[in-house]
Amino acid sequence: MSRADIPECNTYIYYALIGQLLLFTILTFVQVRSYPSLYGRYVTNDQSLMLVPAKVGWFVMELPSFLIPVLLLYLSGSLDSTGKKLLLFLFCGHYFHRTFIYGIRTKGKPMPCKIVISAFMFCTLNGYLQGYSLIYCTRYDDDWTSEIRFISGVLLFLMGLTINIHSDYILLGLRKSSENIYFIPQGGLFEYVSGANYFGEIVEWFGYALATCTFPAFVFAIFSAIYLGFRAHQHHRYYVQKFDDYPKSRKFLIPFII
Repeated sequence: MSRADIPECNTYIYYALIGQLLLFTILTFVQVRSYPSLYGRYVTNDQSLMLVPAKVGWFVMELPSFLIPVLLLYLSGSLDSTGKKLLLFLFCGHYFHRTFIYGIRTKGKPMPCKIVISAFMFCTLNGYLQGYSLIYCTRYDDDWTSEIRFISGVLLFLMGLTINIHSDYILLGLRKSSENIYFIPQGGLFEYVSGANYFGEIVEWFGYALATCTFPAFVFAIFSAIYLGFRAHQHHRYYVQKFDDYPKSRKFLIPFII
């Protein structure tokens, strides 16, 4: 597996995109340590904020991560291995669900435009980098799909995807009566952690990174762990402060650990 001797791979573009993703990751780490991203329950009553409906915000934010790799695939003509086809299908499948299913069904408070724009920029960068890296800059041996790294990574991805989707729909079920009232989530991994949906997504992307064995995928997995991990901790703290009967044994991200 090598990027060498693949003429379509422009190493300047490849490393420039990786550098931008690393910078985004560092800046995100600095930001989330100080205060939560101001969407969902953390939206303030600041009248100066420009807001968009939650459904529109989620659709706009997530769309580039699905659309850009699909366009790159279309422009490339085809993929040269079964492994690449399956990996691109997994990546785009996640974002197809986030954009066209979860994004349409989600409920909640309007989102600040600056959050939507920031997330749109990140998903544009990451969608292009992950697609470009996989399509143009990675070559797999014919037996890659039978190797333990690939199989383990795909299984981890599917396990994380299942946890993520199941947990999201538990949360959506809690919001039927009111868009502005929060309840204690119950069922699934929420019996053990406050951020079950975030735990699932982190597992997804580390599984994807293991299956692809590309540096951009591992950087994205680390970004996800940082951003979603802090988000889970903030949610946990919110629940503990808001509900006197919140389960004391429940961790914030990883069952039985943290």
